[in-house]
Amino acid sequence: MATFARPTFSAKAYAAFRPTYPPGLFRTVLNYHQLPAFSGTLLDLGCGHGLIARYLRPHFKSVIAIDPSAGMIAQAQQTTTDPDITFRQGSAEDLSFLSDGSVDMAVAGQAAHWFDYSKVWPNLARVVRSGGTVAFWGYKDNVLLGAERATEIMEHFVYGFGEVAPGVEGMGPYWQQPGRNILRDLLRSVRPPEADWTDVKRLEHEPGEDGTEETCWLRMKMKLGEVEGYLKTFSCYVAWKDAHPDAKSRADGGDGDILDIMWDRMIDAVPEWKAMGEQWREAEVVNDWGTYILMARRR
Repeated sequence: MATFARPTFSAKAYAAFRPTYPPGLFRTVLNYHQLPAFSGTLLDLGCGHGLIARYLRPHFKSVIAIDPSAGMIAQAQQTTTDPDITFRQGSAEDLSFLSDGSVDMAVAGQAAHWFDYSKVWPNLARVVRSGGTVAFWGYKDNVLLGAERATEIMEHFVYGFGEVAPGVEGMGPYWQQPGRNILRDLLRSVRPPEADWTDVKRLEHEPGEDGTEETCWLRMKMKLGEVEGYLKTFSCYVAWKDAHPDAKSRADGGDGDILDIMWDRMIDAVPEWKAMGEQWREAEVVNDWGTYILMARRR
């Protein structure tokens, strides 16, 4: 998660281009929680720019939201007016500021793959009250439905090692591990300890496959320009740029960086996009992400 603390990381761009969570996702986790929550406390781990905290706040008396990134916390505070949401810089590995049994529900959206569970599970077992719940969810590896060749090119550049184009190193080495691989495996390696947690439920969806509203909760039509902005929020791209400061993007007045070259090849692979010329960013495509939800109840 250290990438999001880099000076070159833009929390504002992250907030602008990352996909939002659909109401169905929140219905799923709230229906699982079941217990009356209006007088309770929600803990949002790895809160980012505060999207989850703001959406779930009406269902709880108060929300405590933490994130290791000072930039993310600043962005969250700037875009949140609710006085019953408290943002603070911190990590899921240190919840010493919370008293025992003080949390009704703990959630983590697109953050749980970063956690050190040797510390997080004992922390959560202490602060989540008996009968309370945890819900972790996340997404990975969007595919562009109907544009399979473009998806293959995108994956090659994003996960490739060595040269992915003449003189261009792929972004594969710049993902933080093991977090990225844990996410790509849909958090299957993360298991709530049976001594403290019961009623464990997992919902999974692999990108490009059929699914229900509960499992396939992140599929949306986007303009290619929006997909481009989303890819620029990837932590591997931020790290790649830091490692290749001379490779300036065309948007910054350079000859093109790895994403510019990748998009050139993706556009060439889809005749309809190529025919649009400089207007290719207006083309629309359905994106389908792999997703997971992991839920458990405190004994």
